[in-house]
Amino acid sequence: MTQSRHIFFMALAVVGMTTNLLAEEPLPSWNDSAARRAILEYVKSVTTEGSPGFVPVSERIVTFDNDGTLWCEQPMYVQLAFVLDRVQLLADKHPEWRTEEPFRAVIEKDLPALAKLGAKGLTELTMATHAGMTDDEFENIVTDWIRKARHPKFHRPYTECVYQPMLELLAFLRQHEFKTFIVSGGGIEFMRPWAKEVYGIPPEQVIGSSVKLKYELRDGKPVLVRLAELNFIDDQAGKPVGIRQVIGRRPIMAVGNSDGDYEMLEYVTSGPANGSGLIVHHTDAVREFAYDRQSQFGRLDRALTEATSKGWIVIDMQRDWKVIFPASPPSPK
Repeated sequence: MTQSRHIFFMALAVVGMTTNLLAEEPLPSWNDSAARRAILEYVKSVTTEGSPGFVPVSERIVTFDNDGTLWCEQPMYVQLAFVLDRVQLLADKHPEWRTEEPFRAVIEKDLPALAKLGAKGLTELTMATHAGMTDDEFENIVTDWIRKARHPKFHRPYTECVYQPMLELLAFLRQHEFKTFIVSGGGIEFMRPWAKEVYGIPPEQVIGSSVKLKYELRDGKPVLVRLAELNFIDDQAGKPVGIRQVIGRRPIMAVGNSDGDYEMLEYVTSGPANGSGLIVHHTDAVREFAYDRQSQFGRLDRALTEATSKGWIVIDMQRDWKVIFPASPPSPK
């Protein structure tokens, strides 16, 4: 299928999903649980003129974490799988990597060691394997990889391992004139090539970790070159900073799934606009994965402990979702 035809059919699918959502009850892949009711009540409150909780359209901003919130992050972060493949591909040219960390951990697929890297280590690996190339070259590599790579458990493209209930939530919020952003510890240039097709979120509404870029002329043409130097880590306390720097105002809703989202949830829900915080709790070992406090990836401990006292809505995947993944996946072809 050509790219233009794929985009056309994707557009039809989005229109069809929107039409169904308008015709049916909202969030059809959600069970009629306390979490679903709380979401619907909150949206009704902030979008109903005259309501004490009414929020003008210009201030209806919601931020979503990506890994473990919008798509599957087990058995490892998707970008880590991408970097692992790149390191393996380049390892023969760098024999020193077999004894140097963090490359040794990647080559030997030492998941406990890789889990300790965090967003900073992941970005450093990305820098080492992609420094010197242009941003367009990197985007082409990501686009090609995301099209071909498969999830080791589900044997589907990673972009087919997105959560149908969250796609519905994104669509539902946009119907009510929310502006949706991704705020992730993952690399911004890794997410931007496919976020629009998969989530309906354009590149300018994706916030993530980044490396520094340098303007150069190559063969007389201006390009942006990726440097082996960190620019920003958009994780934990970095998330509110990234939100302020890019969006310029405090969102009224934040959705996450791990302690890496704690500060974002805290920042959003402590503002003057009665913000709402949602946490996806992975409790379904059959349809997806069950993990929280002891997980190597996407650990949910402090945020889960404090969720009730802070008024955050905990979405129980097993209890609250009728389905996990889309039946007709929004995967780039």
